[in-house]
Amino acid sequence: MSHAQYLRDLLRPLGVYDLTAPFNGGELDAQGAALDGAMARIEEVQRESSLTTAENWGLERVAALFVRRPVAAQPRKLAAALAALLRIGGDSFTLAAINDTITGCGIPAVVKETGTGQVAVSFPGVAGEPEGFPELKTIIEDILPAHLGIEYDFWFLIWQELEDNFPSWRSIEELELSWTQLETFVEYL
Repeated sequence: MSHAQYLRDLLRPLGVYDLTAPFNGGELDAQGAALDGAMARIEEVQRESSLTTAENWGLERVAALFVRRPVAAQPRKLAAALAALLRIGGDSFTLAAINDTITGCGIPAVVKETGTGQVAVSFPGVAGEPEGFPELKTIIEDILPAHLGIEYDFWFLIWQELEDNFPSWRSIEELELSWTQLETFVEYL
């Protein structure tokens, strides 16, 4: 319901105003339009002020608070990455805490210990090297404790999977894939 209609409904029981008259109706329409505009702006500010509902400039303003912006492009993924970065605290050095906050890089990532002072970072569900990896690597290295050695694991098609899933080279060539497309074809198998 528009605010002009709300004002009419509010004044109608008084019986004092002629709500159809141009001077009364016009004034109510003007005031109602102003209230509608103010309400729309208030709703936008309310939506953009929370990471759970922000869709546009609210996310960008939160992202501007960090040295590096997460590489996520979609609003919900960016909101999740920013929320993960905001969870980083002084006690975020356990493996569970690091895995909780590593999504702050902008895409799903998992950290596993591989030895004393060594960790491996992988990107489940992402075949090959993730898009924007140089920036992603910088963000990850900002999140992880500085004393750790970091190894990055990427998901590529291995020869055994190639032999198991394709009967011949002809069947591979029929797909008309480039070498990069072939080595990242793992998600389709």
